[in-house]
Amino acid sequence: MKKILISASVCLLSLAASAQQTQWFLRDKTDSTVGISVERTYRELLKNRKPTPVVVAVIDGGIDINHEDLRRVLWTNTKEVAGNGKDDDKNGYVDDIHGWNFIGGKDGRNVGYETVEVTRLYVQLKPKYEGKSRASLKPAEQKEYDLYVKTKGEVEKNQAQYKAQYQGISQFYTQYTAAVDNLKKALNVTKLDTNTLRQAADTLTDAALKRPVAGILRLLRQQGAADTDVVLGELEKANEQLKARAEYNYNPDFNSRDIVGDNPNDLKQRDYGNADVAGPRADHGTHVAGIIGADRTNNLGVMGISDAVQIMGVRAVPDGDERDKDVANAIRYAVDNGAQIINMSFGKDYSPQREAVEEAERYALAKGVLMVHAAGNDGKNIDTAANYPAPRFIDGKEIPNVITVGASAEPNTSDLIASFSNYGKGTVDVFAPGKDIYSTVPDSKYESNSGTSMASPVVAGVAAVLKSYFPKLTYTDIKRIIMESATPYQTKVRRPESTDTVAFSTLSKTGGVINLYDAVKMALAMEAGAGTKGK
Repeated sequence: MKKILISASVCLLSLAASAQQTQWFLRDKTDSTVGISVERTYRELLKNRKPTPVVVAVIDGGIDINHEDLRRVLWTNTKEVAGNGKDDDKNGYVDDIHGWNFIGGKDGRNVGYETVEVTRLYVQLKPKYEGKSRASLKPAEQKEYDLYVKTKGEVEKNQAQYKAQYQGISQFYTQYTAAVDNLKKALNVTKLDTNTLRQAADTLTDAALKRPVAGILRLLRQQGAADTDVVLGELEKANEQLKARAEYNYNPDFNSRDIVGDNPNDLKQRDYGNADVAGPRADHGTHVAGIIGADRTNNLGVMGISDAVQIMGVRAVPDGDERDKDVANAIRYAVDNGAQIINMSFGKDYSPQREAVEEAERYALAKGVLMVHAAGNDGKNIDTAANYPAPRFIDGKEIPNVITVGASAEPNTSDLIASFSNYGKGTVDVFAPGKDIYSTVPDSKYESNSGTSMASPVVAGVAAVLKSYFPKLTYTDIKRIIMESATPYQTKVRRPESTDTVAFSTLSKTGGVINLYDAVKMALAMEAGAGTKGK
């Protein structure tokens, strides 16, 4: 699963963003800041209108339903009696009060880590082709053999790479922790912040102490961190992520599906999972949910984009690659239980059961549900590179109820496109803020994260505002308004994964960044036009 952008080489780069603690993306667009004009929209265009609640499903890794900024905005299944162990509304899911968890077991256990799809493909093909040569196979088998060779190489390369990075970060973590502990004892302090280190650098005469003081102070300045504990927290996160890649995601011997207890190959099976929509790793989904609709009335933490949203949690995305079967069932669950918009901040390079996902997407299309999907964080052109769920059906036709979203940054400079964002003139519909986005995380906390995973819920939030204040709008109307009202930018940027300089407008269909103010203006104009025609 390609979620928040973190790798061994950039794991500390989020520190400056964490310290920022502002929701820059809600601001009005100016010559220097490419915000989406949320506050201006409510202040000037929507102040005399009353919204209708709209249900937005967040298919993700879990949502903290007890968060202070999310409790009031959760979707609640009023037809279900909490905790009675019965399927009161007969929808096939027991006690689904705030949504459903397709990666949990009936015994209450949950999948936290999972392999990535390439590892699962390799495990599936290995018994059939290990030790064989291509020349010895029938022509019909050679294509599958080639896939085996490709997946084998990819798995082995990535597992070795992540093991090495994990060992490197672990070693640095140990050295850094020891140095910090020693300095705290030597300086008789409980916290090492930049002021303490600066004073120590000026007054210490012991060379053995001055060297680590200078080194740690330099690291804090480079990362924009206030104290050593902040760096320690980021190192712990990086350690955990790299360990997951090496020991779980790219480990052919790891299998967590026994927890779920289903038949992973039975694509018609839907009666599995449990009602725990938080699960063990709710950071990502909680952050996404807050962007869409964190409580705008409680004077706490952050403000979501939509003020009339009901967030439905559908857990289907582990730390690893989501399974096509679970994604398909998650889409169907969301549609069947009243979601009008679905946010999908996940993606992968392989989709062996793509037909199941496509069937579910067609089901959502038939029901008029809009789906918003993150373009991915590989810095690649998805016009030519694989990225699933794809914006087109297998037959090549565009999926009309899907919006594919790339990530932009705050400044209208060469840094306007987030360096990690996927792009594509034919496949990415629009860009939205996705860098240094401050939102909710578990335990009623807040932090900044970056990724197209953050850009997608910005668009879902805008779609929710349009649907709630203009309930007659269809998914077609909303998609068209979002795209046509996007602000095009000719700003010269460096195309991700290259040294080429190109106009930002060449990286998506619209060439622009979404703007709520302009979208609402367009919706108002459509409404006025419809009223005039009625007369």
